[in-house]
Amino acid sequence: MLKVELLYFDGCPSYRMAERLLREALAEQGASAEIAMIQIADDDDAKRAKFVGSPTIRIDGVDPFRYDEANDGMECRIYVTPEGLKGWPTKAMLEEVLKRKT
Repeated sequence: MLKVELLYFDGCPSYRMAERLLREALAEQGASAEIAMIQIADDDDAKRAKFVGSPTIRIDGVDPFRYDEANDGMECRIYVTPEGLKGWPTKAMLEEVLKRKT
């Protein structure tokens, strides 16, 4: 079973869309996984969790969308997608990551 985490902070305008797309991608892949929703409350939480912005998705402990210049912290995350900059990865991006894991 995959270990899937979605890290977010309260008030993030993007994490619900990321959660929905992640659930859809998991279902379409037939992947067996529960999504652990992890709320990051403050900068200390962010540092401990190596949180690079909301929403952050980790699969088996790895953030497949992290880039080297990312900083830990309480900020909204931007993803570079085929559709342009968004606050979440596309379902196709999630499906591609899941294909490699299952």
